[in-house]
Amino acid sequence: MGHAPSKGPKGKAKWRPRLPQLSGYLLGQLLGPVALLTLLMTCVIWLTQFPRLLDLVINRGQSAPTFIYLTLLLLPTLLVVILPIAFFFGALFTLSRLNGDSELVVMASAGFSQRQLAMPVFMAAAIVMAITWLCALWLMPLGERALSAKEVDIRADIGAALLNAGEFETPAKGLTVFIHQMGNNGQISGILVHDTRDEKRPVTYIAQRGVLAQTSAGGRLIMMDGTVEQTAAGGAQLSVLTFKNYTFDLDQFAGPARATLRKTSERYLGELLYPPEKSGVTEQVRNAWLAEANNRLSEPLYCLAFAMITLAAILRGRRARGALAMRLTGAALAAATLRIAGYGVTGPASSHPALVALFYLIPLLGTALALAVLMGYSPRAIFHRRAPAGAAA
Repeated sequence: MGHAPSKGPKGKAKWRPRLPQLSGYLLGQLLGPVALLTLLMTCVIWLTQFPRLLDLVINRGQSAPTFIYLTLLLLPTLLVVILPIAFFFGALFTLSRLNGDSELVVMASAGFSQRQLAMPVFMAAAIVMAITWLCALWLMPLGERALSAKEVDIRADIGAALLNAGEFETPAKGLTVFIHQMGNNGQISGILVHDTRDEKRPVTYIAQRGVLAQTSAGGRLIMMDGTVEQTAAGGAQLSVLTFKNYTFDLDQFAGPARATLRKTSERYLGELLYPPEKSGVTEQVRNAWLAEANNRLSEPLYCLAFAMITLAAILRGRRARGALAMRLTGAALAAATLRIAGYGVTGPASSHPALVALFYLIPLLGTALALAVLMGYSPRAIFHRRAPAGAAA
């Protein structure tokens, strides 16, 4: 059942491995709920990021495709957290359903052993682990870099946010901008810029026409055929100058410049372990990067622990409905405790590099304990030891 013959170049039968039919069936039953739960959990968590992205897109005058593009860039970061959790609940749901429908009993009667049952579960875990590693080590930093670069470009396009036809805009305190009409090619007619940031010398720019340009130096509002009116001495003096062309810098309202160092989420594994920066990186920052690198490497290992916990909950104990419900609840609590403990290590490991070993120890310890339960060890034995013969009098 596990191999299929095939003919070699000389016509001789050649055996090659093939996934058993029941194992393939179980693998398909497992991957379906995992994919569905991943989609649902991604949508739920994505809603927490929705306001920030929507604010960036709407307030900066961006389009719907830009919003979709930003959402896709954020997706790998969400999947790193979601995939192991979705795998656990998907596997737990699938195996409990098969057990409730007596399919596992039928498989066992047909000679399908527990070891053969565990094989597709671990195959599904391996698939999820591979995708999680791909997201954590490559897609997440790639997406975060592209997202950060796109945000910088959007914020640099300050003209789209400041200039709206027929509206008085206040990009900064003491500055008012008004344009009468704006064309699709960036041509503007009827421009008023009133600058009172220097209260002692307010300035008013009035131009008949202008153009919004994105130069190598940044966003610029080029006004043509206008006047500059400036007052002094509390309004007692007024000077009026005419101009053919006057350039107004818009980048001064674009916000602070991007930091020199890349964020932790934007760094690939090699950049976390061996930072390319030769100076400006403190020991505390290096420790935080080391903790993040080990966290990414260890995160998919929780799939192994979750697979073992699921198998222990379904295959060990009585099939009665109440007993199974208790085991499922205990499995969920055990998985939640294990994952919360893993998240709790991040802070201490960032301050004490020796604690990075806990990133690997926690999921491996959970795997070992679940394996012990699967092999017949009962945690109750710790608290309910039998009294030695003759001890009671």
